[in-house]
Amino acid sequence: MVTTIFGARGSVGRNVADGLRAAGEQVRVTSRDPGSAGFPSGTKVAAADLENPRSMAAALEGATGVFLYAKPRGIDGFVAAATAAGVRRVALLSSAAVTSVRDSMGSSDGWAGQIARRHREVEQALEGSGLSWTFIRPGMFATNTLWWWARPIREEGTVRMPYPDEQSAPVHEKDIAALAVAALTTPGHEGKAYTLYGPQSLTNRQLVEQIGDATGRPVQFVEVSTEEGLAELSRIMPPDMAQNTLTLWAAGRGEPARTSTVIEDVLGRPALTFAQWAADHADEFR
Repeated sequence: MVTTIFGARGSVGRNVADGLRAAGEQVRVTSRDPGSAGFPSGTKVAAADLENPRSMAAALEGATGVFLYAKPRGIDGFVAAATAAGVRRVALLSSAAVTSVRDSMGSSDGWAGQIARRHREVEQALEGSGLSWTFIRPGMFATNTLWWWARPIREEGTVRMPYPDEQSAPVHEKDIAALAVAALTTPGHEGKAYTLYGPQSLTNRQLVEQIGDATGRPVQFVEVSTEEGLAELSRIMPPDMAQNTLTLWAAGRGEPARTSTVIEDVLGRPALTFAQWAADHADEFR
């Protein structure tokens, strides 16, 4: 059996591919430009673009399963192509945002509301498709901390940000991928939506401390004003996204973040902690 993976260069998609191979499955990855995708030698790569339905046939030919990320534009074309190809199972990387009508900024029109709508649109298309689907809805990715803090930790050994006591429960990408692999290779996941958070609620200060522990070099946490935090984040992301990130952080102050036991319940093993994630990625902070 062949499983086609969209987004195989991403942190989750890479681990889905590895997990499927470990389970003895044949894997085909996709890229809009296979020649420059940089996949390991021997990887089966098909040219495909989720926004171009005409590119789907070759990528889905003979595939019984698909790992998909949420791309509303072109989803109807994907459904038609997957149905025509005889695809039986689809595991969708969705978002925990869809489980809440109103985002943490108090409005469904905010940034998180936009994320929720985009993912829900794809979910609804799959729900009405006749395909067997499983939705995996992670909360905060642990890999977000690479985006936020890798550069200042590498260069200065310091993180400057407001809200040291804001709490989150980051999810290891390997746990997200493991759920997808289970959905694509074992029965009992059809029509299930798994909302996935990490196993521990940790403050921003604790996250930084655990990264320091993993690298073997203490990282200094410097609390700064909201304005200074916005300036720091705006160096690595668009200003509107930086503002939305700060707003979400502010909303999490003083209250434990939502955690989950999905990994233990579904896979029968403990979820991976943020400390384990930090150890896996320590070189990227050094």
